[in-house]
Amino acid sequence: MEIQKAAIPSIKALQVFEQVAHFGNVARAAEELNITPSAASHQLAKLEKLVGNSLFNRSAKGVSLTLAGETYLREISQLLLNLAQATAQIRDEKENNALRIHCAPSFGLLWLLPRLKQLHEACPELNVTLSCSYENLSFSRDNIDVAIRHGFPDWSPFDIKTIRDEFITAMASPDYLRRHPAPTPAALAEHRLILSETPLIQWPQWFAAHHLPQPERPWVFSFDRSYMSLQAARLGHGVVLESELLAQDYLRDGSLVRLFPPALSLPVSAHHLVYPRGFGQLARVKRFLHWMQQALDSDRVC
Repeated sequence: MEIQKAAIPSIKALQVFEQVAHFGNVARAAEELNITPSAASHQLAKLEKLVGNSLFNRSAKGVSLTLAGETYLREISQLLLNLAQATAQIRDEKENNALRIHCAPSFGLLWLLPRLKQLHEACPELNVTLSCSYENLSFSRDNIDVAIRHGFPDWSPFDIKTIRDEFITAMASPDYLRRHPAPTPAALAEHRLILSETPLIQWPQWFAAHHLPQPERPWVFSFDRSYMSLQAARLGHGVVLESELLAQDYLRDGSLVRLFPPALSLPVSAHHLVYPRGFGQLARVKRFLHWMQQALDSDRVC
């Protein structure tokens, strides 16, 4: 049966719908798509008229998906991803080697950036573009091949590979430990503690997990970026509770040391390789995922 042209919504309308659903705000979605809010609202109105259903509940606080909108989002998200994949597959050979990675900033700065030379040596044919932000970008709109995200892995309908064997550990600099005797777990609450607000496990959870009283003293510093928390600890400002994965190079060069045996570290599944379903079969993505696994395995051996 021939599909009538009028029954097919425009790609722009679908992109607007997807972004409004993501942000819950028409103006924010319009900003992401580099169009005006009125243009975004017009695209939504046309789409709702075409499907014959309200896709959003609208209120003064923003918009939320209706039941019909949730169903439609599941369907069109996969279609947009399939379209992006089909486009990627027919690019010329030069473009097929262009790997676009989006990364959580602290992982990008502390782990991936120092290893880009190794990636280039292992995969010299890849032309890597690395972007970093805490916002999860759209794979289709922002032309991303693979993302390294931090958080709880609730990003359907994507493929997700969690980075294993990550631990949250108490660390300090040798300079700090020279000025302050190495603490016991019970005495740690009396030390200068740096609160890192990014990890999924923070100081309150660590003390609770080990059945220790919570610190009564205020944090000496609080940071909303892991790389800032770790740098503050390296400078001798106090004890930080952070990811060994992010601190790996600092632990290796001795600028940070673990305070306690491994039994007092807590496992966490905080970093994840995320990509659209099917993208794992693209040669450039496959090569990168293979290299990532090798690099992580090599780091564990060291």
